[in-house]
Amino acid sequence: MGNKTENGLKQTVENLIKAGTTYDLKQLESIYHQNLKVIMIDEKGQKILSNKESFKALFQTKLKNGDAPLNDWAEFNHIEQTENKGLVIVTRKVNLTGVEKEIVLSIDLIWEENRWQVTREVIFTQRKN
Repeated sequence: MGNKTENGLKQTVENLIKAGTTYDLKQLESIYHQNLKVIMIDEKGQKILSNKESFKALFQTKLKNGDAPLNDWAEFNHIEQTENKGLVIVTRKVNLTGVEKEIVLSIDLIWEENRWQVTREVIFTQRKN
């Protein structure tokens, strides 16, 4: 899946967005590293921590409920690759909680088992003035 370049990083995050928005649990299993850590900060500054299993459960619930696919709009703000580590910062419009919000994700990846895997996602909900 992808290659060990900035282009490969972007492709992996595009695959992640597609898998997340369509609740493709098999693909998420492959892209998310076993030690995934997700840190979500909402617009009120509240922090929610998740690991791979709890974060995948969010998508599992949406799949089970028959939810429509999520918005897959994405703006790539920054892509950086050094040796076997990568960083992608992307702005997204997504409805995880019943209301579509603009979020900014900082995604750390590692090249392991011949593919990019997400080790950490930091998700910030944009504050509206």
